[in-house]
Amino acid sequence: MHRFETLTVKGFRRLADVRLELRGLCVLIGANGVGKTSLLDVLALLAASAQGRLNSALGEAGGLPSVLTRDRTDRLELDLSMSVPSQQPLHYCLALTPQGAAHVIEEELLTQQRQVGGAPFKHIQAHRTDVRYFNVDEKGLLRPTWDHNPLESSLSQVPKMFREPEDFRKRLASSSSYHVLDVNSRAPVRLPQLLRPAPLPGANGEDLVSCLFFLREADRTRFEAIEDTLRSAFPSFERLDFPPAAAGTLAMTWRDRDFAHPIYTHELSEGTLRFLWLATLLQSPGLTALTLIDEPEVSLHPELLSLLAGLLRGAAAAGHGQLVVATHSDRLIRFLRPEEVVVMDADEGGATRAAWADSLDLDRWLAEYTLDEVWRLGRMGGRA
Repeated sequence: MHRFETLTVKGFRRLADVRLELRGLCVLIGANGVGKTSLLDVLALLAASAQGRLNSALGEAGGLPSVLTRDRTDRLELDLSMSVPSQQPLHYCLALTPQGAAHVIEEELLTQQRQVGGAPFKHIQAHRTDVRYFNVDEKGLLRPTWDHNPLESSLSQVPKMFREPEDFRKRLASSSSYHVLDVNSRAPVRLPQLLRPAPLPGANGEDLVSCLFFLREADRTRFEAIEDTLRSAFPSFERLDFPPAAAGTLAMTWRDRDFAHPIYTHELSEGTLRFLWLATLLQSPGLTALTLIDEPEVSLHPELLSLLAGLLRGAAAAGHGQLVVATHSDRLIRFLRPEEVVVMDADEGGATRAAWADSLDLDRWLAEYTLDEVWRLGRMGGRA
């Protein structure tokens, strides 16, 4: 099974030098400003680099100089490894330096160990403008014969017939990021939506109706699982319906046994709508290889957090992909296990440290307290 295994970050904001094992479910906890969102941003930046959007992603962040660790470095280094069935892992390294407000790709490597004790096999090797790909037919590293954009990663420009690097690129590029869902009165999630095939509900809920409608029509078991989750969260919930709003456009209604008339999405509370969106996302068959979620607990009643923890765990266990989640909610931590939680702290110099909770000596404390209580007591770190 393919899975991203380790991430190393050097020089991104407070992440001066962090190495983290990536598991199926990684829930990041810690005080404000210790680097939880930065770690999500690093993974999103790697995904953008695989999509051919490295330059625009850095531009949106204010340029490479804006994200470098202050007063410590003038270089950003990112390393990511991915397991490959029946083979050794692929290792990807990307190093950037500033050039004015722009950037230069100093080094880029995609390697794989193929012989015990031997040098790693190089799929991609690049230093500034000296770019080379391993050509299967020629059995050697050759310069590209096409126009190569020096501001974008060589990974994003790899020929599609190069199987291992293209598979790594596709999985990384498919990564999806989700921040707090916009639920204002004119937000896409509250409005009727165009009917179109949608494997996911969309970062802004713009495809929530289409995603649920197509699940009802094509994957009834999964759709019923989502409705069962809603009944567990809201005991008076009965079902979801999809009345047409115009040609090619559907609305969505919430049937509740306490009310004679259906409730439209624009009438649902913020917490209800966000939980519906999360339940759909986390039970969707379209989950990407890497799903990044920032603060999923926002607006949710504390009693819904046990269901949210179960949805996160179930999505990771289903094997569709890996989840990296940042949270401030100690109530959510109550329903998680130490092997699902990463504790993030700052050292005396302000740089981030990250450790899996199950690597800490917590057994004595967990015999008497729940995981969230251990966190509040300061025995795990990750507090202000």
